[in-house]
Amino acid sequence: MSNLPVIEVTDLSTRFGEVWVHRGLNLAVGRGEVLALVGGSGSGKTTLLRQMIGLLHPVQGEVRMFGQLLFGGGVTREQVLRRRFGVLFQQGALFSALNVYENVAFPLRELRLLKEDLIHDLVMLKLSMVELLPSHAGLMPAELSGGMIKRVALARALALEPELLLLDEPTAGLDPDRSARFVQLIRMLSDELGLTVVLVTHDLDTLTGLSARVAVLAEQRILTVGNMDEVRHFDHPFVRNFFLHERSQRSSPDKY
Repeated sequence: MSNLPVIEVTDLSTRFGEVWVHRGLNLAVGRGEVLALVGGSGSGKTTLLRQMIGLLHPVQGEVRMFGQLLFGGGVTREQVLRRRFGVLFQQGALFSALNVYENVAFPLRELRLLKEDLIHDLVMLKLSMVELLPSHAGLMPAELSGGMIKRVALARALALEPELLLLDEPTAGLDPDRSARFVQLIRMLSDELGLTVVLVTHDLDTLTGLSARVAVLAEQRILTVGNMDEVRHFDHPFVRNFFLHERSQRSSPDKY
């Protein structure tokens, strides 16, 4: 098995107009690792995630995935590379005009290689993997709860059996109970499937429930990378405020 990082970001700089979001940012994610990216509002966490999957071109620097440059080498090579990862966007990003079945089937049909009966079996398998029933396949996105939307989006992200899974605020908008169950599901799937996972989150429970390592994004760069205990003791205002705020939220009396 290759020792190359699954994702390697080198000297990355990102700018929108006159505003610099990242400058000289470096980050590597190893195979089988679960890494969380945390940072303040506007620090560029989601922008970095978009850089990793090729939705944005950097002003400077490069992104390598599985040892290959994300851009260049022709359309076919880029398409093959992109099939090796799946993405769960913050609000699910389901196609509103397609039902659950059609949403999950969409990336499978894009391959133009599979017969419809095989696509049907694969969709039902992916729905089962995220603990949804066959009866849910005919529902439209507008009929789904927030937790079900997340599960359908996760099933779609896993449709092509990716090696890498990227999650943007996977538990945003969920109540604590649904959030805990969704974290447990992601952890179970990542373990069973041997996935490498990169997630953006601001939620400490999600952070501790999923991540082996944490990368802190501030001041346009990655300040530190380490396990939870190492990062918690890193001397920086954002880190102190982040963990202090989360502790105070947990110790405050129940509002309901």
